[in-house]
Amino acid sequence: MLISRQHWSAPLAPTRLVTASAEVPTEGSAAANAALFKNHRSASGLPLGRHPSGALDRTEPTAWTTLYERLGAHEPDVKTQAEAAAALTRQLQRLEAMPAAEGDCPDTPEDLQVWMENGAQLASAKYQAYLDARKKGAPRSYFTSRSHALYVLRGLAPTKLVDGAWLYGLVRYWENPRYADLIRIYLEELGDGHADKNHVVLYRSLLARYGLDINSGLPDAFYAQGAMQLALAWNAEDFLPEILGFNLGYEQLPLHLLITAYELNELGIDPYYFTLHVTVDNAQTGHALRAVRAVRDALPRLRHDADFWKRVQLGCRLSGDGVGTIDVIRSFDIEQEVMRLFAGKSEAGQGVHSDYCRIEGRTVNDWLSDAADVPAFMAALVNKGWIRLGEPAENSRFWNLLQGPTAEMFGVFSPYELQLIHDWIRGEASSDGAAYTVAPAAGAPGGTTSKRPMSFKAQKAMAERRAAPRAPAANSDGEASALLDPDLTLLNEVLPQLDAREQTGLLVKAMSPAEHWTPAGLHATRLFSARL
Repeated sequence: MLISRQHWSAPLAPTRLVTASAEVPTEGSAAANAALFKNHRSASGLPLGRHPSGALDRTEPTAWTTLYERLGAHEPDVKTQAEAAAALTRQLQRLEAMPAAEGDCPDTPEDLQVWMENGAQLASAKYQAYLDARKKGAPRSYFTSRSHALYVLRGLAPTKLVDGAWLYGLVRYWENPRYADLIRIYLEELGDGHADKNHVVLYRSLLARYGLDINSGLPDAFYAQGAMQLALAWNAEDFLPEILGFNLGYEQLPLHLLITAYELNELGIDPYYFTLHVTVDNAQTGHALRAVRAVRDALPRLRHDADFWKRVQLGCRLSGDGVGTIDVIRSFDIEQEVMRLFAGKSEAGQGVHSDYCRIEGRTVNDWLSDAADVPAFMAALVNKGWIRLGEPAENSRFWNLLQGPTAEMFGVFSPYELQLIHDWIRGEASSDGAAYTVAPAAGAPGGTTSKRPMSFKAQKAMAERRAAPRAPAANSDGEASALLDPDLTLLNEVLPQLDAREQTGLLVKAMSPAEHWTPAGLHATRLFSARL
């Protein structure tokens, strides 16, 4: 079992937001309000298992973030490729020195089929147990609130935005029939060139839809898995066995994928990216089966090579290395995330507020002059009643500066940030999953909504019934005139001037992890797929 990806793990124990007792004195007692602020925090910062203490601390970009950006922005130079190979080697050596967990990878290639089938059956059985528990009234296992779910989507972005990258380096060897399944998997990760199926396009759209910006604030450790995938992409010739094993481990259907899709839909958040993976990774005809077949096809045939298989096994373990979905879920602490948010805003906010308003003797500009003062500033806002924790957000004067017809700070915070603040203020009531745009029921404690949020699928069905007929979409070839894309224009101009082999080389270049999601990359993928 791939423990670090927690493929077959049981659902997480439900986490709860801890709020102050109802006996805490009402407004007017600074000590009581300070106590309320201290206790009003998420209890979901669970231990991260294999990760050392502090692995998820918010720090300046370091090794993994920098490597990720250098490998993912464009085709890396020889020096960067070598640095990526060295980083991969270090990770593999570390894994080799650690004892393998039971079920990480089968002992022999002959056991692959049974290993895959057993894993799929176990995941399905545990998912059914999860569904049965939910029907009996059990709470969500993963997401304590809507902001918790959005936090996870944001935290997974560095990995999801390079989905399938580990296979890219083999595409240039498309004429070798032993790699047919691997290249087919890569093309399907790219949606065969169709934007509505390209995994990276889908995740980028998901981030944009819910205002999730990953340009700052993510721990360096969140970039490790994506950086390793990119390192494999640009060093395929030196890490073929590891790529086979990585693909084998990564394409097995994990339990967390099933539960994540279910709970996102329940919270009214688009689950399509995750449900798509549930279908394409199936063990009957999907990527899980193709991954097993690809290992068998690529194993050396002219002589027995035990070292090759050991490297495949290490690659399988590598697919679960780094921070995974369960780790990101467990790392959520709503108070810590709120403090990170306001500390990040302090630099832009200092000096732009008027000085007529003072909070505990200090102007807002003074409070924001040092990001380290943010926790004390937020406590002061609670003490003075600007923020009323454990009540509907609309009861807080501060919230009404952010949202509403006369909101003076409208546009300062993204949709995710507003949801985070909204859930933090509401406290335990935010477990209802209500969006910050939904008004609470009159008189409900903590601003609880009168009914649970409509699922995303129900919202979509309602919107489709109400929508007017649409005009036909632009043709799938994505004409340059319709998209106004300079790379697409250049691709269409250059291709006719090249011979067949040069054309294929250019198409492969445009299908790189950095380019395949663009109009030119999508067009190149369609042309390449048509040639196979």
